[in-house]
Amino acid sequence: MISNNPKKLLILLGSIAFLAQGDNYAAAPLIISIAEDLNLSIPSAALSITAYMLPFGIFTLFFGPLADRYGKAKILNIASFCTAIFSILCAYSFDLISLCLLRAVNGAFAAAVLPVAVSLVGDSFEDSKRQNALGTVIGMMFFGGAVSPGIGGIVSYYGSWRLLYLIYGVAELIVALIMIKSLERNPGVIQSLNFIDVYKKSFSNKSLIKVVSILFFVGFSVFGSFMFSGNFIQETMGYNILFVGALLSLFGLSTAITGRKAGTLRQKIGNNLLIYAGIVGCFSWGSMILWKNPILMSLSLIGFGFAFIIIQSTIIQTAQQLMPSQRGTVMSLASFNMFIGGGIGTFVNGKILSSFGFLPIFLIASIIIFMAGLVINRHLKSRA
Repeated sequence: MISNNPKKLLILLGSIAFLAQGDNYAAAPLIISIAEDLNLSIPSAALSITAYMLPFGIFTLFFGPLADRYGKAKILNIASFCTAIFSILCAYSFDLISLCLLRAVNGAFAAAVLPVAVSLVGDSFEDSKRQNALGTVIGMMFFGGAVSPGIGGIVSYYGSWRLLYLIYGVAELIVALIMIKSLERNPGVIQSLNFIDVYKKSFSNKSLIKVVSILFFVGFSVFGSFMFSGNFIQETMGYNILFVGALLSLFGLSTAITGRKAGTLRQKIGNNLLIYAGIVGCFSWGSMILWKNPILMSLSLIGFGFAFIIIQSTIIQTAQQLMPSQRGTVMSLASFNMFIGGGIGTFVNGKILSSFGFLPIFLIASIIIFMAGLVINRHLKSRA
């Protein structure tokens, strides 16, 4: 299926990815406000984030095969609409239980957005344009995640945590309604759905499992360290949450801009681009711990964002090519590996921070991002 209106498709998919990821990460600055409003302790209020993240990770594995069975546009439309509704309902939570339940359902439906949107991109663009399209949507997603702490901080500072969920929910609802009217509906690519058989077929493809496994380490490196970068900047420079959010958004801006040209750069430079990206990412993030200057910190964030989107979009395109008939399932595996890697990375780095400080977090992440670029480069050369 090649899209008849690729620009509109990318705008819609990029918008819903931006909002869904932002809905996830914008909650971090709201914990204090939620705790005060609902008369909770900080750890209790933080359970609302856990309530969102756990279903988000688990349900990622279900939506890809569902999209392959019933059609990607259909599943994405349903999930986006429900994500919007439950985000709006979160604004009307009256205690911790109601907030956690609503956020859990919100996270379960949001889990569909990345794998299904990206697999739909894979179906809708020809080979020469696919990586640019993938990079655009993925870049918008991580841009949404990167700027959301700043958005959350502004809304929390001037308004209420309820207003943030309402804003994101209404914006998601608008995009969801447009998608319902606009996305081309195509039938599923498999006749029946058996999750065991679907994943048994996937795991029998050794090359696919090898490639998507790299995303575990990319998630460990990027998500596992980026979550602590704001804290590092605050402690190092003493900036408030608004300025820190603005700095962190440069990472997302870099992924969004680079993602649009990732495929073009790779066509011009070749697969050695992955090694160059790994070197840029390694140097950028490895040197982050040295900087006491916001300009140099900005360059590190931009360089790390550049490396991440080049490597990640290449891995995803490669994975989709290994099982093109079931891109939804491929993206479920890819997303699961990336977010589980990020979750484990965040946990491990939290322990590292308590015992050794920030230095090992940035150094380990910089080495892993370089190795990821090197491994996917060698894989592509071995298949050439």
